[in-house]
Amino acid sequence: MRRYEMRSGEMRISRKNQALRYNSPMNHIKLYAYDHHPIPFDFKQTIERFFVEEIPLYDFTGSGNYLILKIKKTDMSTWKLITVLAKATGLQERDIGYAGLKDKSATTIQYISLPKTYEKELNKNLTTERVEILERTYNRAPIKIGHLKGNRFSIVLHRVAQNDAKFFNTTAKKMQTGGIPNYYGYQRFGEDSRSYLQGKEIAHSGKRLKGSREKLLVSAYQSHLFNQWLASRVKLSKVIAKEKPDIAAKKLNYPLELVKVLGKQPQFFKLFMGDIVMPYPYGKMNFVKDMLHSALMFKQAKISPTGLLCGATALRAKSDAYHLEEAFDDTELNALKGDRRFAWIWPKEVETMYEIDRQKLKVDFYLPKGSYATTFLEEIGKFSLKDTITLHK
Repeated sequence: MRRYEMRSGEMRISRKNQALRYNSPMNHIKLYAYDHHPIPFDFKQTIERFFVEEIPLYDFTGSGNYLILKIKKTDMSTWKLITVLAKATGLQERDIGYAGLKDKSATTIQYISLPKTYEKELNKNLTTERVEILERTYNRAPIKIGHLKGNRFSIVLHRVAQNDAKFFNTTAKKMQTGGIPNYYGYQRFGEDSRSYLQGKEIAHSGKRLKGSREKLLVSAYQSHLFNQWLASRVKLSKVIAKEKPDIAAKKLNYPLELVKVLGKQPQFFKLFMGDIVMPYPYGKMNFVKDMLHSALMFKQAKISPTGLLCGATALRAKSDAYHLEEAFDDTELNALKGDRRFAWIWPKEVETMYEIDRQKLKVDFYLPKGSYATTFLEEIGKFSLKDTITLHK
């Protein structure tokens, strides 16, 4: 059979065809990749039911000019923790290093760095019971944003029937092998799930960003576009997986031969020429030039496709993949540099423990940095956890 290479121009995705994009009135609603029936459970993010531990990117040297603190905090955001440490030491907040932000409504363990010359002040003035220093060491360099491998979670779900607990475990283990879409979680978009609209307005103003709040809002807009792009790619992948090639070709308005080639890819999320992939869990970005070869690597979790976080210097997809990306690329967003984010991730270390008498299910798992535990739970449960949070209030 003649090899179909799908060069740029062989497949043309019209503006009309870009109706494939998944438009949701509420940003936290997602298009799920898996087709199992919903699994009901009660989720509530509290310090008693939501635990997360940060995993450092590298081993600390044990010596150097920076004090490294392994801190356990409860009912306190990372921003608040930085403020508390700055007040205790007399440091400026910018001189206190951290790898990532952790939620307030949780019990969290994360690593913090500060100049070791301020250790005595810390010992004398840090008094809050909500902050516990578990370990201390030293390092030659401060911790910076992104200096973590990932996070280990332990979450307690209530009102889980026995049969559902078994199916939950089976489904979660299946996703550990097959992977999940790496959507941003509802937490990214504020209480009303619409903070990205403010971000869009700020991004289009052409003004320089003022302070962390404006940067956070514009980042929410980036994240919204990413989620919409990812949902559109999940949707077309579902069409190819479910339908016969001729029917899928008509629904997608793609050449039949292309659909047949895409259908031969062994993984659910289909790759296109010009997609940007990265070695998983980190490495150098490359463009897809041989779809089948890249698909086999993807199936083995050796690489993963990336989606655009649009900005001034972000790398864009090429060829046919850019036709799929273009509708979600805001070229007026130049206030941030931009980046790319894994579209597909693999949860690890998935374990569950069920208490039949109390209908409680404890779920332990690991996710790479930047990924949301709630996104994993939503893919399993098939419902929005944002809605359950609202109901609890």
